[in-house]
Amino acid sequence: MDTAPAEAVGPLMRGVAVLRALSDADGRLSLGELVRATGLARSTVDRVVATLARMGHLRLDGSSATLAPRLMELANAYLGALRLPALLGPHAVQLAEELDESVSLAVPDRDGIRFVHQSTRRRAMSLTFRIGDLLPAERTAPGPLFAAHWSPRQWQDWREQRAADPAGAGFPAVPSGTDTGAGADNNTGTGTGTSTGFEQRVTQAVGGFEGRVAAARRAGWAVDDQLIEPGLIAVAVPVRDVAGAPVCAVSVVSHTSRHSAASLRAAVLPRLRETAAAMEAELRGAPAPTPSAPRALAAWTSASKQELGAEFVESLARGLTVLTAFGEGRPELSLSTVAEATGLARATARRALITLHHLGLVATEGRAFRLTPRVLSLGCPPLSRTTLPDVAAPHLAALVGTLHDSASLAVLDGDAIQYTARVATSRIMSVNITLGTRFPAYAASMGRVLLADLPAGERAARLGRMELRALTPRTLTSPAALAAALDEVAAQGYALVDEELEEGLRSIAVPVRGPDGRAVGAVNVAMHTTRRTVAECVAEVLPVLRGAAAAIEADLGVVGRFCRIPLS
Repeated sequence: MDTAPAEAVGPLMRGVAVLRALSDADGRLSLGELVRATGLARSTVDRVVATLARMGHLRLDGSSATLAPRLMELANAYLGALRLPALLGPHAVQLAEELDESVSLAVPDRDGIRFVHQSTRRRAMSLTFRIGDLLPAERTAPGPLFAAHWSPRQWQDWREQRAADPAGAGFPAVPSGTDTGAGADNNTGTGTGTSTGFEQRVTQAVGGFEGRVAAARRAGWAVDDQLIEPGLIAVAVPVRDVAGAPVCAVSVVSHTSRHSAASLRAAVLPRLRETAAAMEAELRGAPAPTPSAPRALAAWTSASKQELGAEFVESLARGLTVLTAFGEGRPELSLSTVAEATGLARATARRALITLHHLGLVATEGRAFRLTPRVLSLGCPPLSRTTLPDVAAPHLAALVGTLHDSASLAVLDGDAIQYTARVATSRIMSVNITLGTRFPAYAASMGRVLLADLPAGERAARLGRMELRALTPRTLTSPAALAAALDEVAAQGYALVDEELEEGLRSIAVPVRGPDGRAVGAVNVAMHTTRRTVAECVAEVLPVLRGAAAAIEADLGVVGRFCRIPLS
């Protein structure tokens, strides 16, 4: 990297280095590993980590740091400003369903391509990268489409980068050390399947890239025939703006067990081109978005500094806050607008923008600033694969730490609930349930919460086919009584089940709702009946339980804004 400008904010540079190291390590490192990965002093790492934890960007688990869902606010700022995932994502989802193949959207990022949307087909063998992953242009299907518009300077930069980094260390998402058979002609799909070795494959991809670019320029499409990983193939077409320049590329990704590169192209290219045309029409017809209101965090950072003192690096927090000034309806901002949106002094905002520009996170066009795809390198790849249990786990742990009773997360699976996350309490007599355990939904507190949230018709249909067996003398087995109980649960927003699932077991549950307001899961606290009375459960446990559910929902809203969150 070039020498930092004199006005660059050192703590912000060090904070970004820590976030990138964690992102490249799949989201978790010990503090000692962070010292080795960044080259920073241990005392510096400690202060940076403490600041990022205060901001909610990571969690401290003993001596390890783990990226936290709120860090996705930075990626969301870029993706919201970009608009492509929101506008074009539904077209990608539809295409994936029609073709029964995974579909990706990627944008150019200097000498590489970076994914901004993934529509994945769930199979035993997954075929997609993560949102935010950066791949070298020459080893992808979108790369030749973007390189067809490179300037001579961009070509020179690409050659210099490949000469300086022949092993591709700057692309941590690329599998390393893997032998593969990369075909010589990747626009015709004539892969040989011969194992030539990883380094030779990279050399062939670099050496033949200009030819692939020329072929892509003529044909209007490009393929990747196992250049990234053995068996992985893809075909891509550009999505162009009104001037004819590609703003992104849409790819269909498959595996050689299903297609050759040639057969994939023949099978999907016509429909892929139709989808690209529909995406272009979507971009042309999209109304201007209403700017979302940024959060002015300058006062918060000042208060945090006063509370934590030297352990809180205010200049780091303020610098990251600048990134969140951008977003939907705010793709390009002036210095004055950034200062106003964040509540920072103009001089402070200016130094932060200078630093972010040096780090490649911000670009300038005249007097306007905009975020670059490199913002996605700050935690987005690992966090984009976050599951509902991942989000819930730390909040369940905090819940157990407060109440000293076991807490769980479950989802509805047919007519049963399945436990997907759990934190047990350390008691001689406690509720012993393992992950994957299934219970009849009608007799469990989490099951009743989830049943009560169903649309009336679906709820009635489920109750009509359920066999309501008495699991204890207290279990509700009357369809009418159970229907009335579910109506009450829906009205009050929680379910309390007292010795209906098992004698001596009392539990209380609340729903966990997704961005659309529907319950995607439920959390509960379970205990022996001697621990608390029913009234004490409602008075003491319910408020804390609702707070935990609200915290989980807030994290889901951040992570799930542009990413699909698996329920298990």
